[in-house]
Amino acid sequence: MFRIGIIGAGWIAEKMCDAIAPFTDIEIYAVASRTTEKAEAFAAEHDIRKAYGSYEEMVCDPDIDLVYIATPHSHHYDHAMLALEHGKPVLVEKAFTANARQAKELIETAKSKGLFITEAIWTRYMPLSHKVREIMESGIIGEPRVLTATLCYMMENKERIVRDDLCGGALLDLGVYTLNFARMYFGTDIVKTVTNCHLGPSGMDMHESISLSFADGKMANLQSGALCLNDRQGIISGTEGYIKVDNINCPEVVEVYRNYELVERYTKDDDMVNGYEYQVIECRRCIKEKLMESPMMPHEETISIMKQMDDLRKEWGVRYPYDE
Repeated sequence: MFRIGIIGAGWIAEKMCDAIAPFTDIEIYAVASRTTEKAEAFAAEHDIRKAYGSYEEMVCDPDIDLVYIATPHSHHYDHAMLALEHGKPVLVEKAFTANARQAKELIETAKSKGLFITEAIWTRYMPLSHKVREIMESGIIGEPRVLTATLCYMMENKERIVRDDLCGGALLDLGVYTLNFARMYFGTDIVKTVTNCHLGPSGMDMHESISLSFADGKMANLQSGALCLNDRQGIISGTEGYIKVDNINCPEVVEVYRNYELVERYTKDDDMVNGYEYQVIECRRCIKEKLMESPMMPHEETISIMKQMDDLRKEWGVRYPYDE
């Protein structure tokens, strides 16, 4: 049995519990919250064996194989470091940390201790995401040249979006998905970035557009925000057709068009629970094989994306208390 301990008892922890519930060889074994009462209530609701009112107490539990960090961005560094210091492999919810400095420190600590750590950017681990790359590289749409990705939700009043001490703004919560989408399919050799950003009353980024130019001539146009709803689509356009991804946040349908005619259609696996399970399955595989990082989300890529977001925030004037 592969046993997981969760730090945090919010909505994202609930999604992880739902994802793992059907498995017979993986178990949400423990949960830790700021109070024993909250941990016990969460454990009772999700049939979890152990509840801790202290994060440190939970990471000392010798039966836990992986610690999942499900707290706000602002707390990822401290909670992941706590787990590493107690010898636990870690799955850290996106965005990995507040900034690149924190990301480097976590990864360096994990390497020094010979421990596995990875970022829970779930789209990196989904089979349908991998299928998109396979389609793109098959040549069916010709030479890929332009990519667009959008992800917007109505979230303008959520605390985690408007508070700087919670690493607020749309970028770390939503824009991170558009950046990952672009880098997954067009690579990392970005030579020029042009952006526009709308700041909210608290100084956090609420809506942004990002245009990336790549060394090979490709372009990516990305939009994310917390002020409206949109189609959440990703489109990869080539010289002979295009690929349309429905919901870049959790790909469910992928359509392939050639000369504007639909020629192929793919859907998510019938046995997919909610998508969170794939990152756990990958963590288990990596830990079993004594790997310290997943090839699906290499440490170098996590740090690079955090640095990219640091640079964007600096351009927009968005600062967190954890920035230097």
